[in-house]
Amino acid sequence: MSRSNKIKSFLRDLFFKPLDLVCGPRKPNPQEDWDEIAAREQKRFPFDALVAATKDFSPHHKLGEGGFGPVFRGRLEDGRDVAVKRLSQNSNQGKKEFTNEARLLARVQHRNVVNLLGYCAHGSEKLLVYEYIPNESLDKILFRADAGRRAELDWKRRYDVILGVARGLLYLHEDSPDCIIHRDIKAGNVLLDDKWVPKIADFGMARLFPEDQGQVQTRVAGTSGYMAPEYIMHGRLTKAADVFSFGVLVLEIVAGRRNHIRSGSAYEAPNLLDWAYKMYKKGKTLEIIDPLVASTAIPEQAVLCIQIGLLCTQIDPQLRPSMSRVVLLLSKKPVVLDEQITRPGIPGRMKYQTRHRPHSSSSSDSTSSTTRTNTFGSRLSNSIASSSASASTHN
Repeated sequence: MSRSNKIKSFLRDLFFKPLDLVCGPRKPNPQEDWDEIAAREQKRFPFDALVAATKDFSPHHKLGEGGFGPVFRGRLEDGRDVAVKRLSQNSNQGKKEFTNEARLLARVQHRNVVNLLGYCAHGSEKLLVYEYIPNESLDKILFRADAGRRAELDWKRRYDVILGVARGLLYLHEDSPDCIIHRDIKAGNVLLDDKWVPKIADFGMARLFPEDQGQVQTRVAGTSGYMAPEYIMHGRLTKAADVFSFGVLVLEIVAGRRNHIRSGSAYEAPNLLDWAYKMYKKGKTLEIIDPLVASTAIPEQAVLCIQIGLLCTQIDPQLRPSMSRVVLLLSKKPVVLDEQITRPGIPGRMKYQTRHRPHSSSSSDSTSSTTRTNTFGSRLSNSIASSSASASTHN
């Protein structure tokens, strides 16, 4: 260590260690140098070990590529299979996301969050080392695989994926060392291991959420079709934005369809959210289920998941349930809920712009009195009954 670095280290210990004893450990500095993160967490990997593990980053070992750079599969000397993210030298935005991911995942440990094993800083080379997830991402199986492969994701597995992602989000929001808002919950960022356990991945756009604030203003980032309307239109980031994205994901898993529906399709709606809501209003809730798994689906579970998906995607963020409530509902025996549910919010919907003006305070938007409401519980039994009768007629 150079003399200047020793002086900096001495000053940090002199001024901040006494404060840590009184106020508790400090939260990570967003501008903290990437090398210091690796050194502090003591999860260093030698560069030579990663070169050997990936066969010198062979194209045959390449799993994919993100905004930060390519991802390679590798096998360490101890036999562990790993996924190695290698930072591209040409992406300034990628560098920010790469550092952000390393910082946020440094102390995160949960069954339903991808496990960051360590780091490597070697000259200009920056790498992150993760556990290897053999089944790849949920969207590849749900939307891009053939019917045989998709059928492997039967109803039980889909329900377990929904519950697992909910538990992972609950951990990030309430139980991790710092409250984390993911900002990009989608099927492509849910990985499935060899036992089909879901793992939330890709924290490049995630943000720490101050405990003393109801919301934060931030640059809008995420994936079209998953972002909450109040966030994409006003930059207001809260936990409810993740809840909205989760709701979209739930409906996609149940229906086996992307949120974006191509024009000219038979669904008579511009997107999955509107179509699902219309089907629910017509008392045809069970017809939302993917035909590939309809025969194995438990009706009460399926309707509960659809209800949760619609509750989570309501236009007013204050009406969306917390992830703790979602996990509680999914963990218990399915019941008919006496809930009011409003029309889902679609990014860019003019109704939202005109009815919900931005406020100077940090409180969330209030409920629109003109938004149509509907008692879900009173219609839920009718939906199950009519859908079951329809199914028995076809059989």
